[in-house]
Amino acid sequence: MAAKSRTANRITETRGDKRLNITLLVVLGAFSVSVLYPLIYVMSASLSETSAVTSGEVWLFPIGFSTNAYTAVFESPLLFRSILNSLFYAGMVIAIGTFATMAGGYALSRRDLPGRNLLTFAFMITMLFSGGMIPTYLVVRDLGLLNTVWSMILPGAVSVWQLIISRAFFSQTIPHELLESAKMDGASDFTFFFKVVLPLSVPVIAVNMLLYGVTTWNAFFNGLIYLTDEELYPLQLAMRNILVQNTFDPAKMAGVDPTKIAEMQAIAGKLKYALIVIASIPPLLAYPFVQKHFVKGMMIGSVKG
Repeated sequence: MAAKSRTANRITETRGDKRLNITLLVVLGAFSVSVLYPLIYVMSASLSETSAVTSGEVWLFPIGFSTNAYTAVFESPLLFRSILNSLFYAGMVIAIGTFATMAGGYALSRRDLPGRNLLTFAFMITMLFSGGMIPTYLVVRDLGLLNTVWSMILPGAVSVWQLIISRAFFSQTIPHELLESAKMDGASDFTFFFKVVLPLSVPVIAVNMLLYGVTTWNAFFNGLIYLTDEELYPLQLAMRNILVQNTFDPAKMAGVDPTKIAEMQAIAGKLKYALIVIASIPPLLAYPFVQKHFVKGMMIGSVKG
């Protein structure tokens, strides 16, 4: 009887609905393949025999098995130090950036903040027009941040786009009546922010943490411009140096053992794939833990501002 009831309540699909569903499945399947295939190819190429990679035989699965590219990468003294540096930079930017973004976004969402629309407009202007590379470099230099860890942390500590997303989230999620109720119970603005607003803002906190973390982990340009000490290099800059050091350059090969030259020529093509795999592991490991909150936060914060 229950089975008949479920069958009767089921909405019958028309031919158009079925065609639409099939089309959506095909499109989503093609999109999934286009996203997954590069990752699979890079991993397969990094583990294949060098000759198979250079000859273009690798398409999907590894051909042979060789870890010589990973061996060359892990032999570099720069690698582990740069990984620790990038983890430190990402952790600091996540902490500073997320707190500043949450505090700023909440302040801009308050209807009783004088000139909040003007302030929001002033922030948005910086998304359209930047100060330029040279003025920014001069500011960093005059502040004494060159060749310090702070040159990798402070210049990109706050994203205006994420600030706007957070402002929209607070405008939709935290009603002004909730603040009035808290004040009637004797709560100050700081108490309300830390004990009410933040616990209700897990989705947008997850969004900010993930975006700040990924952006800082992938940072290359700031390190290239502001750092000269290899001990402070982030992972991306260290990987670039490892790739350059292992790239075959005929002008620098005079007097070098021919066997060593042959090894460098063979491994140069594979090295970039191994570096991509190594750099991709932390973001891929972190994303599943924040995926639920990330999707929710992005959807809520992007409906309206």
